[in-house]
Amino acid sequence: MFFKKVKKASFLFLLTFFILPNSIFAYSDKIYAGGENIGIEIKSNGVLIVGSYLVDGKDLCKEAKLEAGDIIVKVNGKTIDNIDQMVAIISSTNEEKVSISYKRENQVYETELPVIKDEKNIYKTGLYVKDTITGIGTLTFVDPNTRRFGALGHEVADSKTGIMLEVKEGKIFSSTVTSIDRSDTGTPGSKNADLHQNDQKGTILENTNSGIFGTYKEDYSKPKLYTVARPNQIQKGSAQILTVTADEKIETYEIEILKIMPDSDTYKNILFEIKDKELLEKTGGIVQGMSGSPIIQGDYIIGAVTHVVVNNPEKGYGIFITTMLEEAEN
Repeated sequence: MFFKKVKKASFLFLLTFFILPNSIFAYSDKIYAGGENIGIEIKSNGVLIVGSYLVDGKDLCKEAKLEAGDIIVKVNGKTIDNIDQMVAIISSTNEEKVSISYKRENQVYETELPVIKDEKNIYKTGLYVKDTITGIGTLTFVDPNTRRFGALGHEVADSKTGIMLEVKEGKIFSSTVTSIDRSDTGTPGSKNADLHQNDQKGTILENTNSGIFGTYKEDYSKPKLYTVARPNQIQKGSAQILTVTADEKIETYEIEILKIMPDSDTYKNILFEIKDKELLEKTGGIVQGMSGSPIIQGDYIIGAVTHVVVNNPEKGYGIFITTMLEEAEN
């Protein structure tokens, strides 16, 4: 929900929980808390259909029984990873239809898609598609022993279809917050940022309901390691979030934990309210781009910001840090 769109990206993104013996998991008991604003780019496995248009008055997408949210994985029997490959195969055909293999709800189906050549000899498919999502979010943690990182606390999904992209390749990179559109009741605000795509910080390996995970590229260290809090160690009351509201400087802001919900869904385990007057003055509450901001309580890292309460942006939800760490190991 809080995955902020930037540059040419036209997408907004801003994800059950099992208590298992600690010995099952290999993540460190102490980790570095993030807070950095990061750029995010994910290239999908296959090409995602996000919409359709009429060609000479014909709905080619409907004729092929394709829908927004379907992921094209083969064209004329050839596996595709991106739009360029799809276009090249279709452009080389002399047929009025191409065979399509596509995924829908993890099942693969076959169909034939009519294509129409225009006056410039360009084939029209009637499909709006994409293969990449770019945006910003917040780094949550880095494990000092494995350099595994986690961010966002929820999935990266296409805003039009709600489909979570399967990662073919992805990266996180540095970014600079340039301004903030403040939140208001019923209207979440957003961070605005410049992306520094040449300054790669890590490689994304997974896009999951609990966040994005991968390997941090560089050595990562900070003066303080935080102890990982189990859900039963989290207390109602005072806590802090770490996030960037200007440039690249991580700030600490005061919040209050209102409710702890271990039996809630994956990403709404902690209900909190912002108490920091400076943050409220800057942002009006939780804004898009804060997803993944670490939640700290004393010497413990307890979770990450995931969602805003839209009708009261001074309140938000967080995911347990243990949920993210467990997912990072998969």
